This record gives sequence, structure tokens and C-alpha cells, in this order.
Amino acid sequence: MHPLEEEEQTRIVEPCILVIFGATGDLTSRKIVPALYNLLHDGQLPSLFACIGFARRPKTHDQFREEMKDAVSKYSRNKPIEESLWNHFKDHLFYHVSEFHEDAGYEKLKKLLQELDAKLGTKGNRIFYLATPPSYFPLICQKLHSSGLIYDDNQVKDKWSRVIIEKPFGHDLTSAQALQKELLHCLSEKQIYRIDHYLGKETVQNLLVFRFANSIFESLWNHHYIDHLQITVAEDMGIGTRGKFYEEAGLLRDIVQNHMMQLLSLVAMEPPVTLEADAIRDEKVKVIESIRPLQKSDVVRGQYGPGLVNGTEVVGYRQEKDVSPQSSVETYLALKLHIDNKRWSGVPFYLRAGKRLPKRTTEIAVIFKAPPSVLFQKAQIPNVLVIRIQPDEGSSLKINCKVPGPSSPIQPVKMDFRYGAYFGTTPPEAYERLICDCILGDSTLFARQDEVLQSWKIFTPLLEMGPEPFPNYAAGSWGPSAADQLIEESGRKWRLI
Repeated sequence: MHPLEEEEQTRIVEPCILVIFGATGDLTSRKIVPALYNLLHDGQLPSLFACIGFARRPKTHDQFREEMKDAVSKYSRNKPIEESLWNHFKDHLFYHVSEFHEDAGYEKLKKLLQELDAKLGTKGNRIFYLATPPSYFPLICQKLHSSGLIYDDNQVKDKWSRVIIEKPFGHDLTSAQALQKELLHCLSEKQIYRIDHYLGKETVQNLLVFRFANSIFESLWNHHYIDHLQITVAEDMGIGTRGKFYEEAGLLRDIVQNHMMQLLSLVAMEPPVTLEADAIRDEKVKVIESIRPLQKSDVVRGQYGPGLVNGTEVVGYRQEKDVSPQSSVETYLALKLHIDNKRWSGVPFYLRAGKRLPKRTTEIAVIFKAPPSVLFQKAQIPNVLVIRIQPDEGSSLKINCKVPGPSSPIQPVKMDFRYGAYFGTTPPEAYERLICDCILGDSTLFARQDEVLQSWKIFTPLLEMGPEPFPNYAAGSWGPSAADQLIEESGRKWRLI
């Protein structure tokens, strides 16, 4: 048996109950419950399993089930919904009404959990998914701890409890440190699963295989052969109904400090000594610790104004619902980073992310150094490796090739790989993999505390920068002109996407 096949067969999912706090929210209906249904559809959910929605809004089990059926029908990647499978799933789906601060609500939850353990054989194993605003994280964990729903790992060995926490983890370094301190009063670090859905994406998981299982790339993955890297997270959408959230968060907290740093650390890390979770996360932390402190000249902030996106006129950020007419919140960020270690000495990393850009895409582009011009004077076209995270997950490699004919001009051609086309199936959704890994107790794809805090240490100074002359780019453009200057001052250009 191949070692990887053996490893997959040893991944045994234990019986458990998943409790979703904030179960009437958008995340539950769009992502979490459809992911559970897909896991059941693919045979990856424990046979002894239940899910409880915990929220303040009064409703019955049956009402919750009907709402979740509509959500699964709309958002599941497995369509149409299979009635027999759904009927099995709904019998393991429950709803619990309580305010987050009410002790009586947690006591009733405890009673319900014990009843389901006896009925379904879930053995006392628990996952508590905090799909709530971050301000509720400490309160919920304190209540779970005081009611005995979170076990002491040092004393309880025959069952387990874990907590999944959504981003953002704090809003700056000080708040992240304070949140971590509060959580450690109730939980051990190994019980905390800080979820970042980017790490559940198939292409992101494939980064380690792509780099370390292919000598053709790993031998070139250094400053001798790579000129620079570009990481782009572009969205054509605005902020929609998230005005209140965005006024507090901004793009730095929403995208850059978490998603983009995860991509950066995976693409830049050294080979781990093993594939164990902490070995991989150790190397990711080393990358973030090696990032040179940012200077103001390394950063471009932007905010979109009115413009055209896909031929449709759209309003500027300051005209969006629940946004201040004088808002100084960024919806675009471009950065130049340097990783001060032996592998990446002198190689700049250019990051850009923004709302209301021309298209939706997330990619990592590795731009290799141009070939010597001794033989082919016009062959100054560097090879480019592009790893597409979304949409249309896959990768492509641009190489130089002779055009047929006697004149022998050289032209770049693209070798392209697409997951869906090659494997004939849609890759699993990110939340499917991450929820399954949490059930398995595998924390590889979850952020560790030192990783999060070190990232905040880099970006907190950016939050203290003064207001900019916003808006400074039109919706439907690729961002402020200053972002082009940031990369062009070194003779480089942003990749055309």
C-alpha cells in the first residue's frame, strides 16, 4: 500500500456533536451546514454525529431544519439535494434557543448534549463552532468552561472538546494578546482551532506537495532563480451589506493580516522536518518572524470611488450603506515585503488586495529571473509560475517557445493545469476539509497563536497610519496609481490578470 493511501485510511473520524453558536447567521447557512451535508454525502462525516444550532432567535427544531434544507439546496456543491440523505441528516440536526450570557441556557444545552450522547452514541466528544462576532468569543468560552462543557485535557482522557474560532482574532496586537490570554483561562492551546478558510482550499493545501514533491521547482525556489513574487486577492464586489463590519475592520483586518499571510508563509517556508502539524506551523512562523519591519514607503492604501464594474455603474465606498461619508477605511492595500533569510535574500514580495477591482481572483505568481541574452537577444521574457487559488483552481507555467516557420520568433506559451478538468470533479469546499480536520484533531490547517500574534506585530503599525486623500481609485480599476509606482520603481510591473 502506498504510504499516502495508508495515511488516509488511518484518519478515523470519531463520534461527536458539533454546536454552532450564532446558528441563524449567514456563515451557518452558506458554509457550515452545507459543508456538513457534503461531508455526509461523501462518507466523511462520523456515523455517530449530531449538530446543534445555538442562537438567540426563537424557533423550533423543525423550523431550523427547513431553513437549513433551503440553505443546503442553494449552497451545496452536491445538487440537487438527495431526499433520503437529507432525511437522515435532518434527524441529527437540532436547535437550541438561548442568549449567549445566560447560565440557564448552557445548563439546558448540557442536558441536551447528554440526551443526544445516550441516544446517538456520540461519546461526549464536542466541537463548539463560534460563528459569532468576535466580541462574544471570550464570553461564550467562559460560559462553556464554567458549565463543564469544555474538558480539562489533563484530567479527561476518554473524550475531547474543541473550539473553532472564526477570524478576525483580535483587531490589533494588543487585543489579540488579550483575547489569547482570556481564552487560555478556559482552554488549552491545542483545543483552539483558529479557522482561516483559505487554508482549506485545495490549491493552498497542494502548495507543500507542489514545492517539496517536485525537485524541478524546489531546486529553483530561492533568490538565485526567482526575481520576485506577487500575491493578489482581488474582488469585483463591493462591501454589500457589510458596511458596519467594514467600518471597523477594513481590508487589512479582513484579508491581509490573515488570508494573505497564510499564502505568503506557505509559499516562502522552509521544508518542515515532518508533516506533523507543529512542524509545518513552526516553519510558517519562522517566515513571518523574518519579515522586515514595514516602512511607510512600502505601503499603499486605497479606497474605491464610483465607477464601472463589468459594465455596471456602482457607487463609491463612502456611499455604501452604513458607511461614513468621511470614512478613512481602506478597501485596497498594496505592500512590498522582504523576508530576511538566506533563501529569500533580496527577493521582494509584492502583495495587493482590493474591493471593486475588475475581476475576482486569488493567485500567487512566481516570476523567475530573465534568461541571459547571449543567444536570444529578444528572449528577455521571464518564466512565470502562477498558482490559482480561486476561481478555477489550478496552476500554469509560462515558458518561451519558437513559433513554427523560418523566421524563428520566440513567443511565450502557457502550460495549464486545472483541478476540475483533470480530475473530473469539483474540489471540496474549504469548510468541508477544515471541519473534518477538527473532528480528526488535526490542527495543521489552523493558525497557531504565535503565528497570529507575529502577524499582528507586523501590521498593527499600519493601523496607526493617518488618513489618506480617499477615494483614490475608481471602482472597476486595478487600484491607486501609487500601487503601480510601488512596483515600477524597481523596474517591475504588476501581472496582467
